[in-house]
Amino acid sequence: MDPSCLQHRLTDEERKTFEETGILQIENAISPQQLADLTAATDALHERQLAAGKAKPDVAMFYPNFIPVDQVFADMVDYERVLPKVLDILGWNIYLYHGHLIVTPPSGLEKTDKTFGWHQDSGRVNRDMESPRPRLSIKVAYFLSDTSEEGRGNFWVVPGSHHTDNLEIPDGKGQPEGAVPVLAKPGTAVFFDRRLWHAASPNWSNVTRKVLFYGYGYRWIRTKDDMTVQDLWPTSSPIRKQLLGYGVNANGHYSPSDDDVPLRTWLQEHSPEDGQ
Repeated sequence: MDPSCLQHRLTDEERKTFEETGILQIENAISPQQLADLTAATDALHERQLAAGKAKPDVAMFYPNFIPVDQVFADMVDYERVLPKVLDILGWNIYLYHGHLIVTPPSGLEKTDKTFGWHQDSGRVNRDMESPRPRLSIKVAYFLSDTSEEGRGNFWVVPGSHHTDNLEIPDGKGQPEGAVPVLAKPGTAVFFDRRLWHAASPNWSNVTRKVLFYGYGYRWIRTKDDMTVQDLWPTSSPIRKQLLGYGVNANGHYSPSDDDVPLRTWLQEHSPEDGQ
């Protein structure tokens, strides 16, 4: 990575926002060309899935393990305008443990105010870990379509709820107190803590919602889906290779050597206080 990428580290205000609310939005995080290329790759994947009968035109397509599908997806794994912020939140012993792409076409449904399945990420982690639950991972969502208005399949969050192990749903069917839709313009990157209570919603508009989710966690966490990215290792830079799950051996995920974590070596050279 070019050392100039360190200019994109968290500002004091960004850190404060993320720590207090559990979510941070960065507008214009990707360039118009990146937006066009990522959208084209997403549209092509969706069209192939529709043609194969593996997706439906009026149902959201959830597609995990999308990184190997197109080089433009892989190029975002170590994206230099975003990765420094991830490092400021989680540190250098990280990798991409999870990724999914979602395309949400217009549903044709009438708008309701019912709950949408509120949850914290990571499934059993939230039952198996002691309270209060640890952060462990974050996601970065790149918004390719315009969800700056409510009703476009927005995901909803309760800001600040990442410090709460339980969430009260009024009458078991309404929206929890403080719930708000995430309104994001195309090209926006949204960072959110895995503990942040959030939920999907139907797309009541005529705009198809398209979002890429990159999940970063500590290297000792198992992958959440079948990430067949090993074929990308030979052509990846050392840092991207680490982020794609490479390790010298199993123990290196717990007690990493320099060969396991070139990201640490890079930080020791360019930002020594963060490479410890």
